[in-house]
Amino acid sequence: MLVAVGVGMFGVPFAFRTDVVQQLTTLCTLLIMAVMWNVLAGYGGLVSVGQQAFIGFGAYATIFLAQRGVAAYLAVVVASVASGLLAVVLAPLLLRLRGGQFAVGTWVVAEALALLVALDESLGGGTGVSLRGLNAIAPDWRSAYTYWLTLGFALLLLFLVFLLLRRRSGAAIQAIRDDEEAAASLGVRIMPLKFMLFVLAGFGCGAAGALTLANTLFVQPSSIFGVQWSAYMLFMVLVGGIGTYEGPILGAVLFFLLQDWFAQFGAWYLIGLGVVAILFALFLPRGLWSLAGDRLPFRLLPVGYTLRPGR
Repeated sequence: MLVAVGVGMFGVPFAFRTDVVQQLTTLCTLLIMAVMWNVLAGYGGLVSVGQQAFIGFGAYATIFLAQRGVAAYLAVVVASVASGLLAVVLAPLLLRLRGGQFAVGTWVVAEALALLVALDESLGGGTGVSLRGLNAIAPDWRSAYTYWLTLGFALLLLFLVFLLLRRRSGAAIQAIRDDEEAAASLGVRIMPLKFMLFVLAGFGCGAAGALTLANTLFVQPSSIFGVQWSAYMLFMVLVGGIGTYEGPILGAVLFFLLQDWFAQFGAWYLIGLGVVAILFALFLPRGLWSLAGDRLPFRLLPVGYTLRPGR
């Protein structure tokens, strides 16, 4: 079913106006961010408030490559891979931290990267920079190409997460989240699995940042490295259903609608998101998806393992 929906969505640019296509591109990037944060925190227990480090790195790596003659859309792909490589470099340091220390450590990395970019005049400094490589493409086609690339990344990452959770690694990852010491005593390889999750999330968030740049054509360190991205991801996952496959998808759609309706309220909008997230954590900790998932006679997207009583 997921494949059928994805194939149908590829026809969107032929049926809707350019502004609608751009909005759906934004929705796909939010979906990527939600799914990646859920992989870390919902399944791996790695609560990060610094994934904007990879979002910003992916965007500015695209600028860096485009300035050196790499085709813009190819630069988006290469920058996404480079974000995964950055996660490989950072993993040995950050994965030694636990709980609040890990959360703060990821945030410090994001702030350090933002400062380094702001000090680099070739990348626009603190005033920002444009992705000029896409200006030569007609707006309608540029919007369509960016949407198709974003949708392709979203489907790829959803498939990778689905594949990861359907294998024995899915149960092992959740065992690490629930009790790392107990999982280790049962022979679960803790560090390799956490490393895999961290790198996957780095790659996905880097792709989201690069695709956000391709959609907006302009980026600033203060916005692309802003901590609001972590707030958005946390909101989408908590409201949709943390630790579920379908929850972040539902949360991304809901957040997209709320963002469109209430963004004009500025800082109060962010405060409102925080209050709603707290209320869900207190009164509906399994998120909105639990209201539907518990009532379905079957699992929509079956991942993990289910114990059934013998007959």
